[in-house]
Amino acid sequence: MPERSGSKVLLCGMDFGSTTSSFMLAQARIGQNFIAGQRAFEEPKILHRSEPIFTPFSGDRIDEAKIAAVIDDWLQVSGLRPPDIFAGGAIVTGLAAQRANASALVKIVRLRMGQAMMATADDPCLESWLAFMGSTAALSRAHPDRVFVNLDIGGGTTNPAYGQGGNVLAAGCHFIGARHFQLVPGSYRLTAISPFGVALLEELKIDRRVGDELSGDALERVLDYYVAGLEAIVRGNMDFFATPAGVLHQRVAFAISPSSVPEITFTGGVGELLYRLRAGQTMPGTTAFGDLGIDLAHRIAASRFLSHSLDKFVPEAMGRATVYGITLHSTEVSGASLYLPRPETLPLYDLPVIARLAANAPQAEFHAAMALAARASRGACVQICASDFNPANIRMLGARLASALEQTAYPRDRPLVVLVERNIGKVLGHYATDWGRTWRNLIIIDEVAVREAQFVNIGILRDGMVPISYFGMH
Repeated sequence: MPERSGSKVLLCGMDFGSTTSSFMLAQARIGQNFIAGQRAFEEPKILHRSEPIFTPFSGDRIDEAKIAAVIDDWLQVSGLRPPDIFAGGAIVTGLAAQRANASALVKIVRLRMGQAMMATADDPCLESWLAFMGSTAALSRAHPDRVFVNLDIGGGTTNPAYGQGGNVLAAGCHFIGARHFQLVPGSYRLTAISPFGVALLEELKIDRRVGDELSGDALERVLDYYVAGLEAIVRGNMDFFATPAGVLHQRVAFAISPSSVPEITFTGGVGELLYRLRAGQTMPGTTAFGDLGIDLAHRIAASRFLSHSLDKFVPEAMGRATVYGITLHSTEVSGASLYLPRPETLPLYDLPVIARLAANAPQAEFHAAMALAARASRGACVQICASDFNPANIRMLGARLASALEQTAYPRDRPLVVLVERNIGKVLGHYATDWGRTWRNLIIIDEVAVREAQFVNIGILRDGMVPISYFGMH
């Protein structure tokens, strides 16, 4: 299947969470966003969406054999052949990402899914961004005068994202979730308590251990804490997380100062239960999933502050927002004029984004960036930010790159990826290498949006284009 502009490609996503895991396969057309001047995936169509399965664990570890079997089953049922994937992503989230062998799951995904599949274990702000893009972005674009906070509440974490006009402006991560207290389904008898749950019980002075009942006043106080924490997140109240348990529960601070009460949407497993409850649908029985998800949904619905937008704004995807986001929004597609003298260099994983430079930045800034890049043993990435280019600007930018690479003795065989927003990849690469007379493993990818991320993955070349995915989102 050729991946020319206008043709259709396959996109794949996987989400391995604290409680459940899911898979999605979609088809989209590579189009041109004439406003942004960049290629984009358009007209997405979901071809297959798995039913969520419980993430398999064996004691304190992810059950690698069962995960591998789950992925094999997803491939068989969907009819997907990994070589047919143009771009894809997998993310390990929540408490699953805290397991000692989370990185092994990433290796299993890459082994089975091939070079087009980008996978990462535990990227909390990326998860927040993905959940917003997979659920609330459309609402945000439809109501650009309003600000939205999406709370993606799962088994292990709440991942908030603050956005307006379809863009995420802030993200965070907090260990507030349904599965820190695991229970015998149908009862409140404790079968497991996470370290975060243990710390919370200590702070609340609740004496409960595995085998005890978490009911009555003890249950209410735990739920009170979680709801108060969620309200503090949306209000931007950092003081709530200043106590010993609060510090432990806040992984990435959600630094916002809303001037008015934002609209609040919910995703994740708890979010799906919440909208189900609000719609008057039949709810599962007491602790049916062996955790506090159902109870937490009821308590959120009872909070006038948290529930004020429930009837006005219902997000897409809900409980599957992250897998929607990673399937449809985690990947950019390059322009068709990229500079890539050695296509066999690709794919490249986990390249650090060491600098974001203005095209007209002083030579000293380019020199400092290349000196830092030279310390990355497997290669590095630099983003060039500019809204306009002319032939003289491109020539000058190429000269700055060439001089900085030469002055810092950047290893000639080591990959250096340069991302630019405009359609200048080939010509910039020629200027930076003196039209090929100075050999370097320089890769210039054009027509891609600049994102605030710490790492980038570059997929294999397909018909003149490559997929680009970011993680370590700010």
